[in-house]
Order: sequence, then C-alpha cells, then structure tokens
Amino acid sequence: MNPANVRRQTTVRLTDLPNVGPAMARDLERIGIRRPADLAGRDPLDLYQKLCSVTRTRHDPCVLDVFMSVTHFIDGGRARPWWAFTTERKRRYGAALSGPRPAARRPRRSAATVRRRGGRSA
Repeated sequence: MNPANVRRQTTVRLTDLPNVGPAMARDLERIGIRRPADLAGRDPLDLYQKLCSVTRTRHDPCVLDVFMSVTHFIDGGRARPWWAFTTERKRRYGAALSGPRPAARRPRRSAATVRRRGGRSA
C-alpha cells in the first residue's frame, strides 16, 4: 500500500502495510509471515536472507528496504516509502549483501528429456 494511505488502526492484512502489494505479501507468506503482527521485533536482514534462501534467489536489495520499512512501521515508526530506507540499508547491511549468492535451483528435466539424452539428466 502507498505509505500515504496507511492507517495504523486499520492494518490487518499484509497488503495494508506500507509498500506491500500482492507480490510482496506472497513473499512474506513464503517465509511464514501471515499477518502484520508477525513482523513485530523481526530483523529485516533475517527476513531478506530467509526469502533468498527459500526461493534460492538473491533478491534485489530494495526488497530489504521494504522489509526495513514494514518492520519500522510495525515497531511504531511512521509509514515511509521504501526508498527512504536505502541509505540506512547501505550503511547497516552493505557488507552483508555482498556475500555469496544462494545456489541456483537446477531446472528439472522431464522423463522424456532424460530418455532423449541417453539417461543423463543434465
């Protein structure tokens, strides 16, 4: 939701949070966040790393900015656009984001493809 439209007293669904639309809500649900209160006291970097691990994808650092914005809001801060957290993210987590990327998931081969390749799956 656009941070300008967020009302703390009506924040019930994940999409009621600042900077969270349907796609981000699905990402939060993938890592076990089902409602806004589940974000209370959570570390945004832990959330980001868990999402990268679960999806086996290194997400854009702006996803961490969104996690910073929603945890800030849930912990009592005002609703701000995600990009307002970029400078703080670079200061706090810059080195943590330059580490190794999670291993990419290998595409699954169908049984027909394996047979065509003479039994080799790769």
